[in-house]
Amino acid sequence: MATVIEISEKAAVRIKKLTEEKKTPDGGLRLGVKGGGCSGLSYFIDWADRPAKLDQVIERDGARVFVDPKSAIFLAGTVIDWQQTLMQTGFVFRNPNVKSACGCGESFTI
Repeated sequence: MATVIEISEKAAVRIKKLTEEKKTPDGGLRLGVKGGGCSGLSYFIDWADRPAKLDQVIERDGARVFVDPKSAIFLAGTVIDWQQTLMQTGFVFRNPNVKSACGCGESFTI
């Protein structure tokens, strides 16, 4: 199976830190897509103690991201990064499939 997403170095460092803080050595960031938002689709992230049975597991330097099969369709080619600025701190997604996004950046259209 082809890799759905790429994890940047900064995102990998942050995910590994979360793994240690949560004391879940098999854990990882769950990234998905759900219907909703003003543009039709939105990202969701959560922490998972382990991957679900059908998840694709993407790893970089010990950091793991879990993606369910339905979300994988919308996330192909996405780069997950960690950004820390005066205005925003959190994971950001560069998804080459997005055709348009809402003004707040929380939802998108493919």
